[in-house]
Amino acid sequence: MNKIFIADSTIAVSSINNAFSMSFKEKMEVAKRLEKIKVNVIEMPKAVEKTDALLVKSLASMIKESIISVACAPDKTEIDAAAGAVKNAKNARIRILVPTSPVQMEYILKAKPKAVLEKLPESVSYAKSLVNDVEVSFIDTSRSEKEFVAKLTKCVIDAGATVIDFCDTAGTWLPEETSDFVKYIRENVEGIDKAVISVTCSDEIRLGNANSVAAIKAGATQVKTTLVGKNAPKIGHFVNLISEKGEAIEVSIDIPRAEFNKTLRQMTWIEGENQGIKITFEEEEKEKTDDLNLDETADISKVIKAIKKLGYDLSDDDNAKVYKEFKRVSEKKKIGTKEMEAIIATAALQVPATYQLVDFVINSGNIITPTAHITLEKEGNELKGLSSGDGPIAAAFLAVEMIVGHHYELDDFQIQSVTEGSEAVGNALVKLRSNGKLYSGNGISTDIIGASIRAYLNALNKIVYDEKQEKIPD
Repeated sequence: MNKIFIADSTIAVSSINNAFSMSFKEKMEVAKRLEKIKVNVIEMPKAVEKTDALLVKSLASMIKESIISVACAPDKTEIDAAAGAVKNAKNARIRILVPTSPVQMEYILKAKPKAVLEKLPESVSYAKSLVNDVEVSFIDTSRSEKEFVAKLTKCVIDAGATVIDFCDTAGTWLPEETSDFVKYIRENVEGIDKAVISVTCSDEIRLGNANSVAAIKAGATQVKTTLVGKNAPKIGHFVNLISEKGEAIEVSIDIPRAEFNKTLRQMTWIEGENQGIKITFEEEEKEKTDDLNLDETADISKVIKAIKKLGYDLSDDDNAKVYKEFKRVSEKKKIGTKEMEAIIATAALQVPATYQLVDFVINSGNIITPTAHITLEKEGNELKGLSSGDGPIAAAFLAVEMIVGHHYELDDFQIQSVTEGSEAVGNALVKLRSNGKLYSGNGISTDIIGASIRAYLNALNKIVYDEKQEKIPD
């Protein structure tokens, strides 16, 4: 299954489009949220203006996981500015913007195609000497001669480009045209496999997602998205599309869907013809958003829709079990997000326990690094794990991972009290993701660490059970 990388262009576009303008603080906040939901690439504007250069420098120091991609023209001065702004980034990329249609080359570069073919590789080589990752973004590809674009693609790959982006700037491509173009490039450019093929598909006529999927099926592995506007598909729509249909087209993305939906809900976007965009951000730790509000009148289709919205992909049997439990609980109260999460963890995919908790010892304090020593039982054998972590619960989870010999993505972790008093019973909810699928586990104990370990094991056992079932021949 091929992995698809997402490059979000929201901040870059907002810096050049007055209708989508954002303040410096808003751009910083958007970047932080994009990194949190594991967007692979965050695109920045050119670093020529002082404010934009400061923005890139600030984010370069702050963003640790996503690639920071800075735009520039095929011009030494602008390349130097981009490299200087992004020099402290853990993952830096220079993105060279090059028009490829005759009209745009003449208007923007003041150059003929032959001159572009001769000069562009020099710019790419120079950028490559400053950073390891260089993208060349071909503007107006859909109105360009494909033979010329193919020649230019080979030239920039030979010069060291790592990503080649083909842009339907005019928004004229239909899905079959997008697919045919990507296939043509793959078949006619020697060495194309040395670079990532990227597409920027305009959503002007609402074909952005369709064109992006067509490009992916033809061999593209990076797609440009946006939070607002029509220059690319909306990231929310694209992520949900791949989450639903990715297996069918044999592709996947690394974005944790539950966290993605949660983070997206924290950003309120108001778009208007004349007022531009207004953005408000809810504080994460004070998040009150709960768009699930179901009562006992909800039928099974509505409940299944809510289950999928939370990021779970359950079997028909588990959906039925969740609905049965939903009906029981909803007789007494309305069901919001937290209640639905608890119902899913309680009713769905209850399986025999492959791993059982025997005992655990936690050492923690304000002057020592927390450590966890955990003993699990599997098929009558005791297995022990010892690990340290940033906190006692993190150490415990790492100790379990050491025992099972596998790391699973921790999609969410919650602890809440279910009784009152000094000996309150705590309920822990752990959500793990394996091969793109979400598994949740519940654990209850007067000891929050014990509850957390039990919740982790509950989710882990569901993963192990599923993996065993997949290996059983039909």
